[in-house]
Amino acid sequence: MKIPYAKPHEVFAVIPAWNEASGVGDVVKAVRAHADGVLVVDDGSTDSTSEQARAAGAIVVRHRLNRGQGAALKTGTEAAIKLGADIIVHVDADGQHEPEMIDALVAPIREGKADVVFGSRFLGIDPSGMPLIRRLYFPLARLFNVYLLGVSKHVTDPQSGARAFSTRAAQQIVFHQDRAAHCSEILRSVTRSNLRWMEVPIHVRYTRETLKKGQKFSEAFRIMWQLLIHRLK
Repeated sequence: MKIPYAKPHEVFAVIPAWNEASGVGDVVKAVRAHADGVLVVDDGSTDSTSEQARAAGAIVVRHRLNRGQGAALKTGTEAAIKLGADIIVHVDADGQHEPEMIDALVAPIREGKADVVFGSRFLGIDPSGMPLIRRLYFPLARLFNVYLLGVSKHVTDPQSGARAFSTRAAQQIVFHQDRAAHCSEILRSVTRSNLRWMEVPIHVRYTRETLKKGQKFSEAFRIMWQLLIHRLK
């Protein structure tokens, strides 16, 4: 993997992107106001995602083939470490994550209170804007994570893609799932380790476009199967 030269940054946002040319530039510009550096992993896009991200000020690393969000985050996290990041934040490319959440995610790490911080859509914020099918799905996902995967029962949001790590923590976390199952895998790895972790409230924007690209309810069963198979290996 060829990594472009960059000066060390304190907070580096990693954004996995697949065919996000229409909006990734705006996301990068918004995120740059809250991070010292932005790295976009173009996960085999067939449109101008790389060009739009680069024009907006991001460093771009590209997969030749689409490998999945988990693989893109792994590539981006490794690249951010090599670029000198002190704190690494995962942000979605579709605009669901409000850039202001980065400040909330990194604050406990900067203050020495946590090594890993997860964003939760269920901590003190009204989730009424969340589609009903997702509100029904998340309690089931939480039960699966706790009783079959061994994720801490104190995790309130089992599928949040918003998270921040200190570089030391990121180097300890190993995840193998290339696609959507990486969320649960990271949660399990962190909550079963000696790393200090916590959740902070975040708000997610749901639009017609983000819902179209988001996980379908039917994919939940495939994710569960992938996680169970990997655990049995």
